[in-house]
Amino acid sequence: MLDNINFLLIREIVSSVLIIMGVIFMLISSIGLLRFPDFYIRMSAITKGATLGLGLILTGMGIYFNEPDMLLKVLLIIGFTFLTSPVAAHVIGRTAVRNKIPFWGPTDLEEFKDYLRKEHSNHRDHERDNKHL
Repeated sequence: MLDNINFLLIREIVSSVLIIMGVIFMLISSIGLLRFPDFYIRMSAITKGATLGLGLILTGMGIYFNEPDMLLKVLLIIGFTFLTSPVAAHVIGRTAVRNKIPFWGPTDLEEFKDYLRKEHSNHRDHERDNKHL
């Protein structure tokens, strides 16, 4: 029964589907970057969509080439991207909050107001301390 199965064709189909899904995720995140109303929502869309899209594209490449060293490289790149992308987005978002980049009007900030007050007061204290240098 396994003699009649073309594994090369199955590998190509699976890798093609994964690569196309990754491209679709990246396309959707690019559209979100253009269409969403404020910086924070745009950043969230591009970070999540591009990270998942890159992971799917690289997984498709790893399956297509079917070599152990290529699979190891793909897994390392995916792991590094999944670790660094959310951290970078968090740092950029926090910097935007410190620089008082405005939120979209309908954004509900009730749970966030205490943090904003604390963050802005700490930022003012830090600026005041650095002026004496």
